[in-house]
Amino acid sequence: MRAMTHVRRPLRLGFIGWGAINRRVAELLHARQGENITVAAICLRDAADAVDAPPGAAIITDPSGLARVELDFIVEAAGRSAVAEWGEVALQQADALVVASASAFCDDDLFARLIAVADAHGSQLLVPPGALAGVDAIAAASVLALDDVIHRIVKPPVAWRGTEAERLVALDDLRQPVTFFSGSARDAAVRFPQNANVAAITALSGIGLDRTQVELVADPDAKGNRHELVACGAFGKLSVSIENRPLAANPKSSEMAALSLVRLIENRVLAFAR
Repeated sequence: MRAMTHVRRPLRLGFIGWGAINRRVAELLHARQGENITVAAICLRDAADAVDAPPGAAIITDPSGLARVELDFIVEAAGRSAVAEWGEVALQQADALVVASASAFCDDDLFARLIAVADAHGSQLLVPPGALAGVDAIAAASVLALDDVIHRIVKPPVAWRGTEAERLVALDDLRQPVTFFSGSARDAAVRFPQNANVAAITALSGIGLDRTQVELVADPDAKGNRHELVACGAFGKLSVSIENRPLAANPKSSEMAALSLVRLIENRVLAFAR
């Protein structure tokens, strides 16, 4: 008896936001997967922002419009307010919602509400590793007692412009690295949502937003965006560092933030997930 052949249908993908990260993700997916993945919808507050949107993608400006489009997977990269605005409906309409703006989960009520919606509808709320290396190990380590997690973020001064860092340190006059913030991941993600959003990812993977410690550093000699993670617990000790190239269209973000989303999406369509 001959085995049945199952034909995978294209993954119908939706984006919340059409900024530098989601544009880069769409570009890479088109080049690598072609017709295996269809960008079926882009969710925006203003349709005028849908410049160079993929052909055939529905432009949705109100969460209720998601009900009119069949979607398998929705990826958010539009900032904390977008998670609150679109999150519940996205989890009702698709199998999974990927939240890149993890700092939104500093709002405990929002986090609990989205988990409840996902549970009620059989969908998943996913947080990607973003620009980090080692968060999978931290998540695994947290199965046992995890004592300490420290996340140090080192970026060139230009990456901190337009943030609260400008009030804390003279960015243009730096001659050596300066640690201008030391505190909880919750505080870092709230005060520096574009640059330290990734600290919330570390925290959610391990011991939480209030116990995870974060240091923010402006370094005039830094060539990229560097993340240093140290974790200790019953598993042993982890120490990992990654230095990312800034995203060409937005130096406050890293190329790796887009690449991690590409990997996560591709794993939904490939026979061998990695």
